[in-house]
Amino acid sequence: MAKIIYVEFGGKEHVVNVANGLTVMEGARDNGIPGIEADCGGACACSTCHVYIDPAWVDRLPAKDAMEEDMLDFAWNPNPATSRLTCQIKVTDALDGLRVQMPEKQI
Repeated sequence: MAKIIYVEFGGKEHVVNVANGLTVMEGARDNGIPGIEADCGGACACSTCHVYIDPAWVDRLPAKDAMEEDMLDFAWNPNPATSRLTCQIKVTDALDGLRVQMPEKQI
């Protein structure tokens, strides 16, 4: 289990314990975190679970695959260095303390 810190666009923080094996998106969905819509349910077929990863965590996450890179092209104001789709980040103990910032909106 890992503590994930979800930060809304306006700055409100939500600290949630997410079970290993779930995705960061599922942790947000299961805990009613606003700002992550997850329209496709985690199939990497939309960009509505887009977040900005805290810079201290960027190099600690697995690399984006080609499908995630393609879907990020459809996200609101993606940042090549910090944007990720939360449906593609599996939770492990190593992610304890991960901080993600929601964009202004999801599209």
